[in-house]
Amino acid sequence: MLSHKLLIKFLAVVGATVSKGGASAISAVWTFPAVIFSAMLIAWAAEAAQFLISQGLALAILAWIQTLPEFAIEGVIAWSAGKDPSRIHLVTANFTGAIRLLPGLGWPLIFFTAFIFNRIKTGENIKAIILNKEHSLEVMALLPPLIYFMAIFLKGTFNIIDSIVLIFLYTSYLYSLNKVPPQAAEGIDELEPIPRSILRRRPLFRNSLILGLFLSGGLILLFVAEPFLHSMLALAVTLGISEFVFVQWVAPFLSEFPEKVSAFYWARQIKKAPIALMNMVSSNINEWTMLAAMIPIVFSLSAGGVSTIHFDEFQLTEILLTIVQSGLAFMLLLNMKYSWYEALGLFLLWAVQFARPHLREEIIFVYIAWIVICLIQILFGWRKPQAIKDFMYILRSYILVSKPSEVNPEKRK
Repeated sequence: MLSHKLLIKFLAVVGATVSKGGASAISAVWTFPAVIFSAMLIAWAAEAAQFLISQGLALAILAWIQTLPEFAIEGVIAWSAGKDPSRIHLVTANFTGAIRLLPGLGWPLIFFTAFIFNRIKTGENIKAIILNKEHSLEVMALLPPLIYFMAIFLKGTFNIIDSIVLIFLYTSYLYSLNKVPPQAAEGIDELEPIPRSILRRRPLFRNSLILGLFLSGGLILLFVAEPFLHSMLALAVTLGISEFVFVQWVAPFLSEFPEKVSAFYWARQIKKAPIALMNMVSSNINEWTMLAAMIPIVFSLSAGGVSTIHFDEFQLTEILLTIVQSGLAFMLLLNMKYSWYEALGLFLLWAVQFARPHLREEIIFVYIAWIVICLIQILFGWRKPQAIKDFMYILRSYILVSKPSEVNPEKRK
């Protein structure tokens, strides 16, 4: 895990020299391939695990492992803020930036990766990524933390009670995922050679291989995360990137890089593009709940007692911007489709706030207007909230029953 001392050095950046930056940047030669390799190991494990546990639970495990660097960064920033409350703005910057990167950059890149590869392979254009029925659980799980964070925004404070609520929301999500059955066995033939080969082994050997891939990928990521981020920071310092921009955009992008690798690996095939998208959605849920819940806990430990974080007007604007962006992302997936114009719109809105951060309030109004348009479309029947219907089916068939059926929801469309 990233050390406290190193992360403080990362965030301070004062005193870093170009010569040091150049020396540190050399480590990217080996850390970059190592991060990609670790992401592939974890992706293969998750791809195989979806036939033993629910796909959603496999992706949740994947998201946990892949976001460890982001948890480390946010934890160190929160610890620093507990000692020096003037750094609370960096706490807000990092977790809001990390969350906004996923729907704003990650989701669109998944669509356009699927679009390009499908165009190359078939010569046809795809208009949308169609989600599977079971994915309605992940889609609907986005809503509770958004509603609760709206309450946090309105009260303007963040404390350990909020952490408890957010942790409860995430554990409820994991419990629900665990009740959904695994993928049907006939889907094994569609896998890539490595996960397909794993699943054809004897159960004990198969399970050991899957666990081994998860652990080895996670350990590699754990050990290379520090030098990888250090090398990228050196480049950022050399380029003169400010501390706030680094904390809000550069650090989250780098710490979320492993999940982008696995997501784009799946997005190359249109049939697996929904898995890639759900990989990102699962990370969204993880960061809205567990990542955010960690902040008041670490802040209080650092401060030496139970403490409440008080947000100023600028920080509340950042939080509101993040809420409405994720709210729009939820509304767009409510029909269980992710269309090209939705991907383009999310990307352009993110790009504007990245390039012109002073337009935060204007972007908030654009997000809200788009949400209202979606609600009007649903009200008049122009947009079907299919995720609600599919979620209610999964709720009745698997989550609220003592002995759920072993048939995957995709088999009952």
